[in-house]
Amino acid sequence: MKIFSLILLVLGLLLSGCASKQKVVVAKKELPAWYIHPPESDAYELFALGEGENQQDAINNALSLIASTLSVSISSSFRAKTVVKEGSVNSSDATYINKIQSDVQKIRISEYEILHVKKLGFKRYAAVVKVNKQKLFQGLKNEIDQKFEIYKNDMKNIQRLDALKQLAYYKNMKKSFGYIKNALLVMKVLNKGFDDKKYLTVMNEINTKYQYLLEHISFWVITNIQSLSKPVISALTKQKFIVKNLKSKMHFDIYINAKIQKANAYGFSLARSEISFVTKDYKGEILASNVIHVTGQSSQGYAIAKQNLVKRLKKLIEKEGILKLLNIGI
Repeated sequence: MKIFSLILLVLGLLLSGCASKQKVVVAKKELPAWYIHPPESDAYELFALGEGENQQDAINNALSLIASTLSVSISSSFRAKTVVKEGSVNSSDATYINKIQSDVQKIRISEYEILHVKKLGFKRYAAVVKVNKQKLFQGLKNEIDQKFEIYKNDMKNIQRLDALKQLAYYKNMKKSFGYIKNALLVMKVLNKGFDDKKYLTVMNEINTKYQYLLEHISFWVITNIQSLSKPVISALTKQKFIVKNLKSKMHFDIYINAKIQKANAYGFSLARSEISFVTKDYKGEILASNVIHVTGQSSQGYAIAKQNLVKRLKKLIEKEGILKLLNIGI
């Protein structure tokens, strides 16, 4: 009996060992036909296959690929118009082309259709996106037309503002130039007959007005402590403003009033200050004001601590910017 039980035990161990050696076969997941052979772009529509860790990533990557395709088309068009010397584009042109490709890829594509989306495996999704060229062109055109219509309406009121507010307005408009220029480049690729002259004319007009203001706005600094004016004047000059006491509707006076207290701490001499900045227009009306606290210190006496105070004010201006320090919203 014991021998029979022993034989059964051995047989059981052998059978379990064989079973453990058997491999679990997982059926291979077939890839969809649209993934293996994605649709190709033509004269009317753009297609792209994107992959990602989730569905939205896959769609976004497909849209990025379409933007990349457009940027390549634009740079190719630019290269074709460039005079090629000795069979190659010169380095400056190549740099410009690379910049175009990089900038155009930032264009937002809002008009698109999702043809396919499928989960291919763990954290792996694929999507095919279609973009109709005419719809994309019209979407970009509507967006730009809306921006220029807003600008046209703003012109009725912008001239009533002081020179600094006008400068701030045109500066913000210039920030949108990058997007508008890139959108115009894409639109010319999508529609060969598109004429962008009227848009470029308005953009040049905005740039001209901005430059005119920048070249004619002037400041003068009045202060109770002369050494504090130096870092302010230096910063304004770096911003390309005129620093002279002029009589003009574009002239502004900056009043700096500092209260400095002498103190000592841990063997250091301190120059604790409360500095107020008040900016007035040519009529004497206050446009902006701000108050800051800066402390200079030195182990060599109060006079050196006051010099350190000026250095710290200079560093603060370099860090924050003179216009922010004056509380002028440009």
